[in-house]
Amino acid sequence: MRRYLIAGLLVWVPLGVTLLVVKLMVETMDQTLLLLPAQYRPEALFGVHVPGLGLVLSLVVVFLTGVVAANLLGRQLVALGEAVVARIPLVRSIYTSVKQLAETVFSSGGQSFRKVLLIEYPRRGLWTLAFQTGSDLGEAQVRTGADVINVYVPTTPNPTSGFFLMVPRGEIVELEMTVDEGLKMLLSMGAVVPAWQAPQPAGPTPDPAAGTDA
Repeated sequence: MRRYLIAGLLVWVPLGVTLLVVKLMVETMDQTLLLLPAQYRPEALFGVHVPGLGLVLSLVVVFLTGVVAANLLGRQLVALGEAVVARIPLVRSIYTSVKQLAETVFSSGGQSFRKVLLIEYPRRGLWTLAFQTGSDLGEAQVRTGADVINVYVPTTPNPTSGFFLMVPRGEIVELEMTVDEGLKMLLSMGAVVPAWQAPQPAGPTPDPAAGTDA
């Protein structure tokens, strides 16, 4: 009976959590429908609430914004808006920081969250997973006199909070697992370990003359 209960839980628990997360995301995105005039909302047009239309509306708005921002006129409008934001003291700091983070994370040539690392933390002899966020030279490189790597050490099981550390390159072990695999391992608190096959040591090269008579 215990074996059957565990087998059933392994089917329903992941499915239930997935449905809850999707439901929460859809309900949150549906709040964007409140931006529409009351007469154009699904309740007024169709007489019923249609789940998911807010998500579709959000994707359409983001896509159209990208289309506008990608041309010359759109870039000028964005620059004008940023110039206005730059004059507001508190808003300027928040907007600039978030924009730099977004440009770093979403840039195809960026280094943020592209590699999974293994570092000794919080003390020697204890290891944890970390994600590389950058390796650009800066004041920290000069002041420390070391080649340091910027890493993010997430907490478990909530990877959205964590610690920013600058670790010397020589104290970092770069792993072959993907970022998705690393996140799964963190979320499961180590219960889910990505499959990995250790490289086989190269054997001795056979002598072509061996086995032949002189």
